[in-house]
Amino acid sequence: MFIPRKILEAKLLEIFAEDVGQGDATVSAIVPAETIVEAEIIAKENGVAAGIEETIVLAESLGLNVDAEVADGDLFKNKQVIVRLAGHARTILTVERTMLNLLSRMSGIATTTRKLAEKIRKANLTTRIAATRKTAPGLLFFDKKAVQLGGGDPHRMHLDDLVLIKDNHITIIGSVGDAVKKARTKVSFTKEIEVEIATPEEATQAAEAGADIIMLDNFSPEQIKQTVELLKKTGHFGKVILEASGGIIAENLLEYALTGVDVLSLGEMTHSVKSLDLNLEITRVR
Repeated sequence: MFIPRKILEAKLLEIFAEDVGQGDATVSAIVPAETIVEAEIIAKENGVAAGIEETIVLAESLGLNVDAEVADGDLFKNKQVIVRLAGHARTILTVERTMLNLLSRMSGIATTTRKLAEKIRKANLTTRIAATRKTAPGLLFFDKKAVQLGGGDPHRMHLDDLVLIKDNHITIIGSVGDAVKKARTKVSFTKEIEVEIATPEEATQAAEAGADIIMLDNFSPEQIKQTVELLKKTGHFGKVILEASGGIIAENLLEYALTGVDVLSLGEMTHSVKSLDLNLEITRVR
């Protein structure tokens, strides 16, 4: 996932500025301005690296020297040094928490995603693991990038990515079929149309109305199988992408993957993030 460095830098500095406030009172009080140090960011558990690019860009934008020992997407082990820093002590200590928060969160998301994707791969299935829009406000780009680094699909980045017709839209319009048809007449040919359904019968309506993707929301595995059979009978199976969402967790992932859907979207990768335990230690005072 690429954005120009200056835009990434601006995003990172905005997050950093929020933490700094009017200045770091602690380093101002006790750390001499001329002090130069070396530091290491050390993993305290195994994981998948994500946020390395962000760490480098943020460090360099603040005039620090940075040397990454791993790249985004790499595996690292407990007690492994993943980043080395050198520069003004005040800067390193002030940016420490912002840097660790983002690196720990992104690595946590990537690690969770990798575990889920590996379950699918080891079962010899091709089902894709996708994120949802249940991300932390202000961190959408970083959360979704971490999902990709872990081997998952980011799904929509923004509301303008595709048309996604959900239950509340359908309540206003009246039916799945009418909502899809209305969207088809309004949007550009470049936009795919996805629609959320509540019953197997609505899947047929959606396919006949021209939906590109059908989301089976809060369906049990048995209900999904029924929907797949119905789409096969009506000749629509394989002509639309089937996405299952809602209630899918690591423990039942394979049960859902074996139903015949193409995509499984899970909120747990981003809305219930377990940040990895990383630590920054000053290793030398020059």
